[in-house]
Amino acid sequence: MYQRTIEKRIKQINDTFRVLVLTGPRQVGKSTLLESLIPEGMNAVSLDDLSLRELAKNDPRMFLETYPAPLFIDEVQYAPELFPYIKMHVDKDKTRGQYWLSGSQRFELMKNVTESLAGRAGILNMNSFTYNEIMRGPECEVFDPENLKQKDFLDVNRTFELIFAGGMPELYAVEGLDRNDFYESYIKTYIERDVASIKDIGSTRDFKRFMREVAIRVGSTLNYADIAKEVGVSGHTIQSWLSVLESTGLVYLLEAYSSNLLKRITQSPRIIFMDMGLCAFLAGWQSARDLQLSDASGHYLESYIISEIIKNNQNLGANVHLYHIRNKETDEIDLLLEKNDTLYPIEIKKTSTPRREMLKNFRMLDGLGSKIGKGGIVCTYDKLMPMDDRNYIIPVSSVIDTRI
Repeated sequence: MYQRTIEKRIKQINDTFRVLVLTGPRQVGKSTLLESLIPEGMNAVSLDDLSLRELAKNDPRMFLETYPAPLFIDEVQYAPELFPYIKMHVDKDKTRGQYWLSGSQRFELMKNVTESLAGRAGILNMNSFTYNEIMRGPECEVFDPENLKQKDFLDVNRTFELIFAGGMPELYAVEGLDRNDFYESYIKTYIERDVASIKDIGSTRDFKRFMREVAIRVGSTLNYADIAKEVGVSGHTIQSWLSVLESTGLVYLLEAYSSNLLKRITQSPRIIFMDMGLCAFLAGWQSARDLQLSDASGHYLESYIISEIIKNNQNLGANVHLYHIRNKETDEIDLLLEKNDTLYPIEIKKTSTPRREMLKNFRMLDGLGSKIGKGGIVCTYDKLMPMDDRNYIIPVSSVIDTRI
């Protein structure tokens, strides 16, 4: 079994909160992980079982009497009626680690947690495998531009093999599982169960086309009207559907950095897929090589690097804010990390010959009054080395390989 970095955080939450809530996309290993960590004496039920779901919805008090705490409830979003009764129970008994709740519909879970369990629940978000987890290194640290480290070199070919493969645990656990069969089934189940329970989308065919159009635009600035034109629905519908992708954890919208001192800045977010294997499948790429040689390869590399940072930060509970900057003249900085009132600018380039001129857009940060930390160009060069007094050539592995 692959060890997950978030395991340590789960144990911390269990020791300090009465309720643990674990959210994340479908099939990223939430249930498998929690089942492996269940303390002795804890009951476990899944609301995928329709009879249990009906009891939980129609008689939540009886459900919780039948399955007393400590209790792990999987797919708990199917029975929001449980939350007020869980609240009453943990208000009477303040023992830590009484309930573990998990589900793949983050919006519904968070809505109910906010309404009923605020201050009582510790909330974690889990994603598909990171590079660290694939390489079997659960002990890792946050990517820190102030503390860059040389790691084993990943050339461009291996990097795109990783991007194309993605991080869905099932593809690593089941030998011989066909990638296309897995993703076809994944999308079908996702639409029929997750999407349908959140939103009446009308046409499944249109929603699949929408998912493909979003995948094609990975790494790009979000334009609702452009996607709407291709899918043949309204911009309002695209905005609503994108909120579903975001709330179920498939897509992360990288917000634009905002400051009154920045003029003519585009406020639109950039589209980041949290699992690049799923993204590549949706966009129709047949092999890692085809993707690597395509015009889209730069955007895929950007999204992969950013998603790895996001996933690792979430696993470790890091308080780091991520942004991008793009002005009306299309000058941009791919990634801006904000930590301790310091901004760290990062360019991500599919190149093995980084040049100093690639840093020119960092001048957009001049005059902000903010402290500017170390930055640089993340690329497929093989060595970590300085470009000037505060910017570095940063190999891909020095970002995604944070194993201790």
